[in-house]
Amino acid sequence: MGLWMHYLCSNVLGLLKLLQFLTLSWSPFLEATVFPSSVPHVKASYSFGRTFLGLDKCNACIGTSICKKFFKEEIRFDNWLASHLKLPPNYFPSYSGNYTDDAKSWRLVEISRLTTKYQHDQADKRICASLSKTKTCSIERVLRKTERFQKWLKAKRLTPDLVQGLPSPMLRCPSQRLLDRIVRRYAEVPDAGSIYMGHLTDRDKLRLLYTLSVNTHPILLQIFPEAEGWPFPKYLGSCGRLIVTAGTRPLKEFYSSPPEVAADLAFQLLSIVNSMRNNDMNYFFYFVHVDAGTFGIFNNGLLFIRDASTLGIIDKQEGLQMTDGQQEYKDIFSCLASDCQSAFPNCNSVREKQSLVMVCQELLPKLLKGKFLQPVQEKIDRFLRLCADSFRADQEVSDAAGKLIELLKSLQSCDSHFAYRYPDCKYSDKY
Repeated sequence: MGLWMHYLCSNVLGLLKLLQFLTLSWSPFLEATVFPSSVPHVKASYSFGRTFLGLDKCNACIGTSICKKFFKEEIRFDNWLASHLKLPPNYFPSYSGNYTDDAKSWRLVEISRLTTKYQHDQADKRICASLSKTKTCSIERVLRKTERFQKWLKAKRLTPDLVQGLPSPMLRCPSQRLLDRIVRRYAEVPDAGSIYMGHLTDRDKLRLLYTLSVNTHPILLQIFPEAEGWPFPKYLGSCGRLIVTAGTRPLKEFYSSPPEVAADLAFQLLSIVNSMRNNDMNYFFYFVHVDAGTFGIFNNGLLFIRDASTLGIIDKQEGLQMTDGQQEYKDIFSCLASDCQSAFPNCNSVREKQSLVMVCQELLPKLLKGKFLQPVQEKIDRFLRLCADSFRADQEVSDAAGKLIELLKSLQSCDSHFAYRYPDCKYSDKY
């Protein structure tokens, strides 16, 4: 059965077709729009490649929504294959594509790796060496034999002990309420909605465990969806080491943007960080790392969290659930995307100011430096220094960020370039 699935995926994925992008607007946010009907129907003579997609011999992908989209050609890729029908460079973290629900209207999407090529090659070697003692093996067969997965098979409910030692910040101190939310909202199975795992097949459980071990970004997008107001791009599907989401442009592309755009993006960025610290669901979200690719911008100017893999979650309603002793447990699932020797930070060490300090140190200076006339620039720089000072008390950092938010809001302009809040900004103080 495994070999048949390998053969099926190799051939069906080889039927993917290509589209080209056309740039239509001079808007500071708009990147590209696609017209599939204007592009010749090209039959590709290449195999898209199980290794490139990172689908673990491909059979891990069978039955998922994203696999069906690829097979039905409802996800098509940018013209990085058009000239020579070759696979793109393996080191790219993401690729542009287009997605449709009705084969008529298409929208920009992003096809992203959940791990780097090097990480997934190393993970495969570790998996095979852990039990089979060989260089190559059936990844799925080996993982099924592990002690952790055998516990998953017997479990009726996802509990903290089943995710002990997984490297994601999201799972360092998970509450039962958070784990129930994962199972209830897991989008890759039919009949989702129950906190119990009776509706998950053995393969569903392995797929969920594998995703939680490699990168929790797809899970976060499913359990805190954009449709409910969370600052994440829309989740369209994931499988193995691949995810497809609504397309955004990384924040780093806006470092040289004009003052009104920079002020708007900085205001949104600080507002998002504040909302992730304090929200109606009583979850405290914190970053363990931020960089120029953590945040992205849609064509309408709206800023989102583009990479949620470095987000940790503490349930303020239920409190910390895991002790330091429990976190010492490690197995092969602890090593699929990280160094097995790395120590897990203590959840009690997370400070309220942590995310604010990071964005004020790493991102906002690159976005706001030298953009404004005096005395406005002087005020911005002073608030940034206070906000970025990790030695200051939580409240001092929060106060500085609050003053910077007020100043940035006063610098926002209300015009059609900021489509996410126009024309509402003409009539509401909210914008």
